[in-house]
Formats: sequence, structure tokens, C-alpha cells
Amino acid sequence: MGAPLNMSSTAVIINRATQIFEDLSFSAAREWKAAQPGRKVVGYLPIYVPREIIHAAGMLPLGIVGGGDRLEVVHGDAYYQSYICRIPRSTVELGLSGRLDFVDGMLFPSICDVIRNLSGMWKLMFPHVYSRYFDVPQNYADEIGGNYYVNELAELRDDLARLRGAPVTDDELRHAIALYNENRQLVRELYGYRAEQPWQVPAAEVHLLMRAGLVLPVEQHSAMLRDYLAAARLVQRPRRDNCRIVLTGTFCEQPPLNLIKSLELAGCYVVDDDLLLVTRWLTSDVPVEGDPLRNLATAFLHHSESTAAKFEPDQREKGQHLVRAVRRTGAEGVIFACPSFCDPALLDRPILQHVLADAGIPCIAFKYAENSGQMQPIREQAGTFADSIKLWSGR
Repeated sequence: MGAPLNMSSTAVIINRATQIFEDLSFSAAREWKAAQPGRKVVGYLPIYVPREIIHAAGMLPLGIVGGGDRLEVVHGDAYYQSYICRIPRSTVELGLSGRLDFVDGMLFPSICDVIRNLSGMWKLMFPHVYSRYFDVPQNYADEIGGNYYVNELAELRDDLARLRGAPVTDDELRHAIALYNENRQLVRELYGYRAEQPWQVPAAEVHLLMRAGLVLPVEQHSAMLRDYLAAARLVQRPRRDNCRIVLTGTFCEQPPLNLIKSLELAGCYVVDDDLLLVTRWLTSDVPVEGDPLRNLATAFLHHSESTAAKFEPDQREKGQHLVRAVRRTGAEGVIFACPSFCDPALLDRPILQHVLADAGIPCIAFKYAENSGQMQPIREQAGTFADSIKLWSGR
């Protein structure tokens, strides 16, 4: 009989997630691959890839989100100019330093021109590794963009089948979809619990749990989320007079963990965010019955998150996802935290700020890099924002 879940249980779970977060050699993924002969690992950059197809092929989807603030970039700077975001340079550093030498394939999703170019760079640097730029539709009609996307998914399935040496069946895909449906339900439950009682679920802990999901098999990650939710509900953490904010702009290059902690230390409870959108890109369950590729395509077209890196077919909807997030979570303001030189986030921000202004929602903005070291200015700005909401907004 196991020990009862309590505060120490949450600490054990977060300690495990922290170990995964800090391990730039991806030991958990290496151990998974070494456990059985023939296993393969497919890396992917953030935003969105159909992890269900990778899992159905018997492979481990491995999320690569750069090297963070603990990786010194030496070789990566020789491949990219200094006036772009840091994530491609640190990802190149991970590859050239041998930290990704166990990865059998890499997917580069449609985020921006920089990531598109990184896919070509990867093919030149690592010609023995399967590498694919994974594009998504810009037309959201089922008979146009939907058909295009089904074909893209089929090509990916066939590529992975060749990589493993056996076809990927529809039943394998349906099983993988069911597992990821369960995982997304648990992620939504975690985010919902945080929105209700953010003092019970610190934003940094949520981020660590989501980061673990980029490295662990989906079954293990779902078990981790289930255990954490059960343990978190058994303890009462101190409640502070923080304001409730939505954090946005963080969908690709991830902020340092200390930045997320600094926001809450400055008086802001993060009740929603766009960190690691791949973990909850699809907003509802994907049907298990029927054609699995068609079901995945339909879910992408009609039941997926809005973000600056995704085409918005109805421009009247531009920015409304933020307004809905504020209303849904009871947030009092929005913080735009965009990586330096992130074209999608920075180009969208003025439009989104206007939408928030029209809705009467206060916001502030700052930029960061994944290796940002100085948090005091960010803490002061966030603290002033929180104070202004508490003192003068009338909320």
C-alpha cells in the first residue's frame, strides 16, 4: 500500500520534473530508447506536431525547446546571425555538442522563417538523421486545407513507417489518439484547477510538469499529472493578494524558469498562458472512430488554439482568444512576454493590444531571451502592473 499523497508528494513529483527540466542530455529519453532494442526517438521543436503519429510508430516524441539559461552557446552562434531569437542557436549547440546524438529524426513545425531554415541546416549538419519541415494548412476549408493536411499527415506516417521498417496501422493511430486525448484532458484539468485556485498550483510547477511531458512517454506523463492533481488537492497553500494575469507570447522560445517565478513573486498569479502549446494545442478530444488522419486534420482546422504562429482565417477573431481567456479565468490583465526578435509574436502584439484596449483589459509588455539572467527589471515592471490593477482599475 502506497504512502498517502500530501505536500511532500507534490514536492517529490516536482523534484522529478525539475530533474528532467535541468537535464540537457535527456537521460530519461536515452534510458527509454536503451530499454528495448530497435526503439527510436523523434525530436520536434515547439508549437505543434502530431505526436500521436510518432507514438503510433512505436517511437518517443521528444520536445526540443533550446538549451535554456544553462547552456553556453559556442558553435551555434557561427550558424546564425545575432539579430534573431536564441532558440535556433541553442538547438544547434545541443546537436553539435552531442546531446542529441541518440535522436533518429527531427521535425521542424511551421513557426517562422527561422525554424524553416533550421530544418534545412539540420539536414546539412546531420545527413544521417531523418529531418522534415512539417507544414500546416493556411486554408481552413475541409475540402482544401483539410485534404492538404491529411496528405501531410500521411506522408509523415509513411516516413516513420520506413524509419521503423513496418507500416503504421490505423489501429495503432487510434490507440495513440486515445492516449493523447487522456493526456490533454489532464492538462486541461490542471489548467482549470490553477485558474480556480492559482495559489494551490504555482505557475513554475505547472511549467515544470509540462516540460516533463516533452521528454516522458505520454503514459508516464499522464500518470505524473494524475498524481500531482491528487496530491495538490490534499494540501492548502497560503493565498496572497495577487492579481490574476494571462501570460502570452511565450509559445516558442521558452522563458527562463526564474522569469515565471518572478512574475508571481511580483504579485501576479498566472491563470492562463501559451507556454508549450503542443501539450494542449487541440482543444477537444479527437474522435477515435473513423479515419484517424482525417480526425487529426479536422481537429487541427476547427478545434485548435490561436497563436501568432498560426494563420487566423477569420480576421475578426484576431485577438479574441485573449479576451475569452481573460473572461474564462477571471484574469485582471494580460502580460505580453515575447522573445527578443520573435517576428510572429512581436508583429502580432500591437493588434492584440488594440483588441484588449477595446475590451477594457489592461496589459503590459516586455521581451526576454531563454538565457535572460537579470530578472529585477521584469519583477519591478510586473509588480508595478499588479499594483496599478489593485489600486486603480476598480476591479
